[in-house]
Amino acid sequence: MKRRIPAAAAANFIHPEFVDPSFSHAVIQWQKQHGRHLLPWQQSREAYRVWLSEIMLQQTQVTAVIPYYEKFLQSYPTVFDLAAAPAESVMAHWSGLGYYTRARNLHQCAKQVVEKYDGHFPVDPLLLEQLPGIGRSTAAAITAFSYGTTAAILDGNVKRVFTRVFGIAGYPGSKPIEDDLWQRAMALLPEVGIEAYTQGLMDLGATLCTRSSPACPRCPLQARCVAHAENRTAELPTRKPKKQIKEKHAVMLVLLSNNQVLLERRPDSGIWGGLLSLPELNGMTALEKDVPQNSIDEHVLQQAIAQFGEVGSMRKMPLIEHVFTHFKLHIQPLFIALDQRYSVVSEDTHVWMNLSEMRDAALPAPIKTLLMSLAAET
Repeated sequence: MKRRIPAAAAANFIHPEFVDPSFSHAVIQWQKQHGRHLLPWQQSREAYRVWLSEIMLQQTQVTAVIPYYEKFLQSYPTVFDLAAAPAESVMAHWSGLGYYTRARNLHQCAKQVVEKYDGHFPVDPLLLEQLPGIGRSTAAAITAFSYGTTAAILDGNVKRVFTRVFGIAGYPGSKPIEDDLWQRAMALLPEVGIEAYTQGLMDLGATLCTRSSPACPRCPLQARCVAHAENRTAELPTRKPKKQIKEKHAVMLVLLSNNQVLLERRPDSGIWGGLLSLPELNGMTALEKDVPQNSIDEHVLQQAIAQFGEVGSMRKMPLIEHVFTHFKLHIQPLFIALDQRYSVVSEDTHVWMNLSEMRDAALPAPIKTLLMSLAAET
């Protein structure tokens, strides 16, 4: 009778047939000769710096991360500095990098590391996983690079390498396929050289085994790669089943007075959580609606503006389209110059800010672009 593996342990079970020391040896030797060695976060094994880079690199390209990483370190050189920083400052430093939940989790994680661990990131990946914003793969990467802990990673790059090398069909994000990939990831771990092996897998996926036009002739795993042998690199990894992208609409007010624009603080949760943005015609939840807004209710518009001042002139600005992971947002900005501004606004939710300060403000990328363009015109 077959021994059943409990569901919780299934993903951690190592199949003996997956064990292959020659796999990690090939990756390690390639990384030492051809991998990346000069990235800013590779110059230190300090866990704080490794953690910061790993969070920023989630769903973001290296070239985009580098300037943000360097700016964060200038402002917050230690985890204590980051933990003590105001949330608004952290969000401003993150503005433009996208996926803003990462920034909120980053700040909360820094606070917990200071409070629970006296500023020292745990060596145990299981303890790291309990901190905000750190999943299993990220925890393994942090401990591998900082402490030399032997733990398996399985980010998007590694999934692509594994599905191609071993010819695994099926969407890698589905539980059965992901469990299979985790079993392989653990079985293939080397006895020595975990840092080079972990970095090598990341480098292979980022520089050779890319989504399109993989550089197979230079890959150290080419001889064993099923996708290459069967001419299946274009179909592996299997793409996520397509869903119809939702279209959402919002009208945003660009209220200008004395070269200052009115900004509204968004709720901590939801789209652009915790950032400053332009006031929306239908309130803070308008971005969450699925119903297209094809016309502007003039009465609602006048009521919305009346609380802030008296209108001098008003005009429509060019439409803005911004694509999120699950939907496309259409923004209709309305430029409104106020003849008279009411001085009282709730500082908890609204702030008047000089147009010249937009570059460093905690704004969503499309709103920052809009306001910086406006500043250049005025």
